[in-house]
Amino acid sequence: MTERRKLRSASWFGGAGKNAFMHRSWMKNQGLPDHLFDGRPVIGICNTWSELTPCNAHLRGIAEHVKRGVYEAGGMPVEFPVMSLGESNLRPTAMLFRNLASMDVEESIRGNPIDGVILLVGCDKTTPALLMGAASCNLPTIAVSGGPMLNGNFRGQTIGSGTHVWKFYEDVKAGRMPLNDFLAAEQGQSRSAGSCMTMGTASTMASMVEALGIGMPDNAAIPAVDARRGVLAHLAGRRIVELVNDNIIMSDILTRAAFENAIRVNGAIGGSTNAVLHLIAVARRIGVDLGLDDWDRLGRDVPTIVDLMPSGRFLMEDFYYAGGLSAVMRTLAEAGLLHRDAQTIFGKTIGEIVKDAPNYNPEVIRPFDKPLTEQGGMAILRGNLAPNGAVIKPSAATPALMQHKGRAVVFESIEHYHARIDDPALDIDANSVMVLKNCGPRGYPGMAEVGNMPLPAKLLKQGVSDMVRISDARMSGTAYGTVVLHTAPEAASGGTLALVRDGDLIELDVAGRRLELFVDEAELAERRKAWTPPEQPQGGGYQSLYVERVLQADQGCDFDFLVGRRDAGVPRHSH
Repeated sequence: MTERRKLRSASWFGGAGKNAFMHRSWMKNQGLPDHLFDGRPVIGICNTWSELTPCNAHLRGIAEHVKRGVYEAGGMPVEFPVMSLGESNLRPTAMLFRNLASMDVEESIRGNPIDGVILLVGCDKTTPALLMGAASCNLPTIAVSGGPMLNGNFRGQTIGSGTHVWKFYEDVKAGRMPLNDFLAAEQGQSRSAGSCMTMGTASTMASMVEALGIGMPDNAAIPAVDARRGVLAHLAGRRIVELVNDNIIMSDILTRAAFENAIRVNGAIGGSTNAVLHLIAVARRIGVDLGLDDWDRLGRDVPTIVDLMPSGRFLMEDFYYAGGLSAVMRTLAEAGLLHRDAQTIFGKTIGEIVKDAPNYNPEVIRPFDKPLTEQGGMAILRGNLAPNGAVIKPSAATPALMQHKGRAVVFESIEHYHARIDDPALDIDANSVMVLKNCGPRGYPGMAEVGNMPLPAKLLKQGVSDMVRISDARMSGTAYGTVVLHTAPEAASGGTLALVRDGDLIELDVAGRRLELFVDEAELAERRKAWTPPEQPQGGGYQSLYVERVLQADQGCDFDFLVGRRDAGVPRHSH
């Protein structure tokens, strides 16, 4: 831990000079009394509340709970907005703006009189964006997630957000579900405030916050509308003041041991493939060199023991009642798969927090020796089709397809896919390998969640429920299937994926960690000579910056100029 130092905010509010007079006077127009400027810590509440981000629309209420805790502990809370990223509404994809939001967060923290920060997060990209921005500043920080929605319910059936959209839509295409029934399920899927209640990216990242030790115990799973979510926020408000007083900063918590714990927890919960990108980006901001090989090495022998959709049967509400993430981490710790001495913002080590954690429902949180999937960690594939790596989530895939060889059916873009997939004349069968190009970081741009391409209607009607799918895109954490993602380098950057043609033979071997295109090097060289990069959309502005400076998927899709820490001192003033 670092030594206690002078509060940053004192450079704004301390003393009797002209500058302090002006800073205090302007703040006092909000009705703030003198004693709030007596040298107490100023706590920034970084809020991603927005009515355009449905998962985060309740965060104004959560902020009030945080403020109570801050005041109670002798701090001064100041709430400020930053760009909110909602995957459900924001086009072309929230991932395009993750790095922009992180810049907003970093500069808002750096330029203002803030001694410690509470990050209010929810929808999936808000969590990594705020962690990335805060990590670059490296102040005392706690992340507070908004929590998942209550379980979905449709005509007596438990349904999961996102997961059942894919299932029901395929049922409509196959003629098994009337369109009116499909539309009637909308309100039943989303029946309370909160983020997706499946183990999608939002719930995964809330779990990563807890596993990393940068959030409070139970952060992962308390439902958004459960009163205990407000209690957690209140206690986080108290705790952040103590962190500032003790000068415990983010780099004290986000160590290599913390990231290794998070990777193993991700495998145990059947977490989203998106966590791979996000944790790599957060780690490299704080100064930990995390890569794809770490994901494969650490996650390979971790079983998935949480039986949640999309990999399993239950939902986040059930997970909380069963014991939540602490129960999972206790199981991993007892199996020797956690760094028990990793520090947390709670003032205890991970081992101390989880050592007596109960499991109230062994169906939801299974014993280590009776897992949902034997190997639940992310599998990192390499080969001539993915020289820099590709990702597959074994717990969401079909076992029979984990070793598969088939001929490629190629879609040059997502528009080409939509135009072609339901053409009755499309030459495709259950053994084919669907290949989607130009949907990576630069190619889309923003690397949209289109990698879990819905199957052609004619095969769905034949009873086909899964096929091997390969792309440089991402997949929603709520989705499932034998889907290879994040292929690097991407097609738009000239990766081998760009050279695949209809009829080429491709082999997927998850156990062998291989992804091979059976085309000889001479033929690939000829194809490369004929290849031209796809024309980029003339978006201008931020989109042009993104395409020019974004790193590839294996490096976390951060901007090259944002990697690393820029610890927040006191900026120069102009008065």
